[in-house]
Amino acid sequence: MTLEILKTKEDLRNLIDAYAYLGDDKKISEVMQLFIKDAVYKVFMNGVEVANTKGTDVLEKEFTGHASLVKTYFTLNGQHTVKIDGDTASGVSFSQIKMIREHEGADTITDYSVKYEDQYILENGKWLIKERVGFFIIIEARSLKN
Repeated sequence: MTLEILKTKEDLRNLIDAYAYLGDDKKISEVMQLFIKDAVYKVFMNGVEVANTKGTDVLEKEFTGHASLVKTYFTLNGQHTVKIDGDTASGVSFSQIKMIREHEGADTITDYSVKYEDQYILENGKWLIKERVGFFIIIEARSLKN
């Protein structure tokens, strides 16, 4: 493994970690800077496609709307495997995402176990997300007792 490949793997890992950090902080406009302008973002829950968005303008509106309903996000990233092919790469990563929302006056926490399949592209010396497909495999919601 060359130093260039190791550097690229680190850059790609930093990209998905930045997505989690910025998303947790609801810095949606900064999250959009991690995508190419005409990026594709899809979500599957229980095997059913529930979102299919193209372009950061639309994606930013959708993320902002979603974030307005969530009091707190907390994301833990796990495994991240990539295949690099010049200025493009593909990757698979796993995340645990917790979201706290208010429901009928009480806080509810939803735990999501997510597998992401990504396509990346190197633009102007920076790796960006070209396509992100999230497979929400396990979803559990419960009342949060503070």
